[in-house]
Amino acid sequence: MKCHICGATMKAAVTALPFKVSETSIVILKELPVLQCEGCSEYLLDDPVMKRVDEILMNADTTAELEVIRYAA
Repeated sequence: MKCHICGATMKAAVTALPFKVSETSIVILKELPVLQCEGCSEYLLDDPVMKRVDEILMNADTTAELEVIRYAA
């Protein structure tokens, strides 16, 4: 797959990404599988991964200022 930003090759990678779930709460998902551009570091989440991310974020503790969760498919 080619990057939609720079045209370089997208490569499977595992990373940690932050998600803002409310005005005062951020969730960091660790060990998240992504496709990452070798040129500009842009990333994409596959549809099944994004569906699971949505499920995880819906169950996140929004009273916590910061929560770190390990991604599990």
